[in-house]
Amino acid sequence: MYSRFAIVTRYLKYFLTASNGKGHGVHSPFVFDFITKVLNDERSFYAFAVIENLRADLLKDLSEIDVEDFGAGSRLRKINKRSVQAIAQSSLKPKKFGQLFFRMVNYYTPQNILELGTSLGITSAYLASANTNIKLTTLEGASTISKIAISNFKHLQLENIQLVTGNFDKTLKDVLANYSKIDFVFVDGNHRYEPTLRYFHDLLPLTHDQTILIFDDIHWSREMEKAWKEIQDYPAVTLTIDLFFIGIVIFRKENKVKQHFTIRY
Repeated sequence: MYSRFAIVTRYLKYFLTASNGKGHGVHSPFVFDFITKVLNDERSFYAFAVIENLRADLLKDLSEIDVEDFGAGSRLRKINKRSVQAIAQSSLKPKKFGQLFFRMVNYYTPQNILELGTSLGITSAYLASANTNIKLTTLEGASTISKIAISNFKHLQLENIQLVTGNFDKTLKDVLANYSKIDFVFVDGNHRYEPTLRYFHDLLPLTHDQTILIFDDIHWSREMEKAWKEIQDYPAVTLTIDLFFIGIVIFRKENKVKQHFTIRY
């Protein structure tokens, strides 16, 4: 992981060099559409308030749980005792990204959604609330965190979520065996070079022209930046969007020339 100073430095460089997020001068129809109709959509949807109320409750929850830490690879590394509040503070995506994911699902209408990294279920809730007629399958490594997420889904009355608990190295391939194709994936799992590339290659056979992959924390460390660069360069990837904290991967064949966009958000 980069130091806080290094991340701030990289963010400032991103902020100063990224396009302004208004769509001016963007020559990709997909990206222009994404900017004007999804990224800059300022509507407040029905689910936003109830999900954010739940987040507020989690950020005040001082109860402690034992959390399994799988780290890199497939071995259980250690057990940590952590408060729900601390987990919420460190692992939940900010609301602007959860709400962006909601708008993306609402706009692009994927028929199935996969999430690698449930945590306490806030991002899962945004993904699942965007269209309650489609199923979200979400994977979480730690069983104690899974139990809290399941409770949160029940509280939000979200019945279109299947949560699979266990180390991704053991659960992901079994989950993917149930799909003939995958439409929308958010990868927020093991933030290391090798696992990230492995997840990408596991997903590739199920991607198609309309698939959208989102990778979290692409500038979190040198090895995550290396993984992001290799994903960008992969032949089947026709377009990527760098929003600094997340990277979006597109496979649309309408993009005859590979394009990479960095957009301020």
